Amino acid sequence: MDSINKQQPEQNRRDLDGAEAVKRVQDMVDDATSCFFRTDGAIGPSRGVRPMSVREVDDAGHLWFLSASDSYKNRELAASSAVTLHFQAGAHAGFLELEGRAEVLTDRARIKELWNFMLRTWFTEGEDDPRITVIRFVPERGYYWDNKHGNAIAGAKVAVGAALGKTLDDSIEGQLRF
Repeated sequence: MDSINKQQPEQNRRDLDGAEAVKRVQDMVDDATSCFFRTDGAIGPSRGVRPMSVREVDDAGHLWFLSASDSYKNRELAASSAVTLHFQAGAHAGFLELEGRAEVLTDRARIKELWNFMLRTWFTEGEDDPRITVIRFVPERGYYWDNKHGNAIAGAKVAVGAALGKTLDDSIEGQLRF
């Protein structure tokens, strides 16, 4: 048991595999919607890190993004498919880190499925903009930190624990294996 959890009376660690890991990712990404997308081998000024909006998490646990063909990100992915994603859904819960591989696709049907009118900000020619590409991220492993019963209950337990001088932490964390 980690030192921070020595006074923890509840089980606060649960590793998840397969379908349970995918479900956890889907739920957490629904709350966070965007992430920091980090590529290996950075060539651009952001050192390989940039915010990205997730367009979809499918039933296989793959995360889908839209990207510009002329972006640093696409060039970095051509050199190395290794990617790490970092999510934060709230101030005190909903943290997720995923490692995996990403590939750039030019599937026009998939672009149409993932399209949203607000994306015209970056793709000014609309969903037929020739610069649009699809990125499919396939997670290999990850780690999550969240709470078990929602923010209200977690906050109440922390407040009561502080008043009593007792650890009443509603957190849950664990490895994700796909």
